[in-house]
Amino acid sequence: MNNVEMQSKGRVVYVSKTESFSACHRLHCPSLSDEENLAIFGKCNNPNGHGHNYKAEVILKGKVDPITGMVINLTDLKQYMKTAIMDPLDHKNIDKDVPYFKGIVSTSENIAIFIWDQMKMQLPDPELLYEVKLHETDKNIVYYRGE
Repeated sequence: MNNVEMQSKGRVVYVSKTESFSACHRLHCPSLSDEENLAIFGKCNNPNGHGHNYKAEVILKGKVDPITGMVINLTDLKQYMKTAIMDPLDHKNIDKDVPYFKGIVSTSENIAIFIWDQMKMQLPDPELLYEVKLHETDKNIVYYRGE
């Protein structure tokens, strides 16, 4: 084993990659009345919906491979994120175009959970997934760690 392999052996590193997507949604719970939905969700309950430019950050946690020097190849991670996040969500009406949200309110919390579940299915080692961070706006950010 060479010096570089010795230095990284067994070390745990966090790897983060961010993708941006645009999507629209309406915060609306079908089991509540229109008045209740308006009281809870306010302007986000607009019947025609509203949009966001989201940023989805995926954080992986794993040991550095002593041969490649990587936790994961970032080119591969980009493809996994494309399949898990970009393909189903980018330029979509989340409530109407994403079957997962039929009957589930498309809050940032629920979108983060959706992304988590999708990433778990894409990653060759699902245990690498540490956290999903979803920026709905610059001021509204949700973190999810699979709990």
